[in-house]
Amino acid sequence: MSALQFNSVLLEISNAMSADQLNEMKFLVLQEIGKRNLEKIGSGRELFQLFRERGKLSEDNTAFLSKLLREIKRQDLSDKIDNFSIQPEADDGLSEEEKAKLKIATEVIAENLGKSWRKLGRKLGLSETKLESISNRRPTDLEETAVELLKEWRKSQGAEAQTKMLIDALRACQLNMTADKVEERL
Repeated sequence: MSALQFNSVLLEISNAMSADQLNEMKFLVLQEIGKRNLEKIGSGRELFQLFRERGKLSEDNTAFLSKLLREIKRQDLSDKIDNFSIQPEADDGLSEEEKAKLKIATEVIAENLGKSWRKLGRKLGLSETKLESISNRRPTDLEETAVELLKEWRKSQGAEAQTKMLIDALRACQLNMTADKVEERL
């Protein structure tokens, strides 16, 4: 994901918002940003730039904007920013064999992980912000939540992502049965 692609998505979102929706969003952040700063804002693009300057929005931290978009009843735009943040890298540098192993591991883990997905996410080193973003994307489907979690982990690890790391993290979380099932399928 490049900064150019991210800026393009932000511009699309800005252009899709009405003036009323922009004002509603500004009202929602009034306490955090301050009235004086918000009076100068005339477009979504300018508001998003202010969020970036305040550390509330970046390519790998879209949860704040996604939440605001849902609050102004623009789930479509929230989905657009969420989907941007989960696009896979073009080439993560993994061998075809390791990619196949990770795919199998992802399937097994998604089928068996259940409510322990946050625990595994923390053990894999994902931030609370990322975990919250994943939760917001898939609030009711635990299998899909697990798939999203593992996509985020692979994205964060790049060429370092290894099936052994997943198995070790599962065991560290006392999810030995799931770890055994992954090893069995491999």
